[in-house]
Amino acid sequence: MKKLIAEFIGTAVLVTLGCGTAMLVGCNAAQGCGYILTALAFGLVIVGMAYCVGNISGCHINPAVSLGVLMSKGMTVKEFFGYVVAQCLGALAGAGILAAIFGLGGVTDMTGGFGSNGLAGVNGSIVAGLLVEVVLTFIFVMTILGVTSKKAGHGSFGGLIIGLTLVLVHILGIGLTGTSVNPARSLGPAIVAAIAGNTAPIACVWVFIVGPFIGAALAALVYNFLEKEK
Repeated sequence: MKKLIAEFIGTAVLVTLGCGTAMLVGCNAAQGCGYILTALAFGLVIVGMAYCVGNISGCHINPAVSLGVLMSKGMTVKEFFGYVVAQCLGALAGAGILAAIFGLGGVTDMTGGFGSNGLAGVNGSIVAGLLVEVVLTFIFVMTILGVTSKKAGHGSFGGLIIGLTLVLVHILGIGLTGTSVNPARSLGPAIVAAIAGNTAPIACVWVFIVGPFIGAALAALVYNFLEKEK
């Protein structure tokens, strides 16, 4: 139960600070600084949470990461489903916090959907959006599996390496899909946006669930193959 609470808190913080930053600074091509600030926000949350709840739950705060760990035999199926539920609830809580802050404070939402993901950057192409999410999640999860491997020996620098990798994939992905690589991070804001009257994000949210899961599964398969001694 403590692991699930840690995952709930970590995911809520990720959505609150990551998507909240995107809402404030905007992520269009005319605002390059918005790209960097949003990418840094998501990456720095991972760094902070890795050293905060990492020793409790492993700080997955991402169903795709949990899938990669499951396929690498780092957790049981029961633990996996528990983690996913906790992460999705945490994402909903984080998006709810943003709705309260922006609603009560009257702050302008530069993204129009609580930092939700979309396909505008790939001209609405579902195939392109899926490809972006598969590739970026593959890179992200491969890094996590490598850093957390018993053979890696990165010690206390693991959280920093993973956080910087998330910054990196965001720098490319923000202008294309808003960068998900995390089904829970996409689902929470999309649901809250739909409740608020913006149904566009929820209509394509499946792309940001399927894509990351495929990317994570491929990353686990490839990494497990490469790490085997025989």
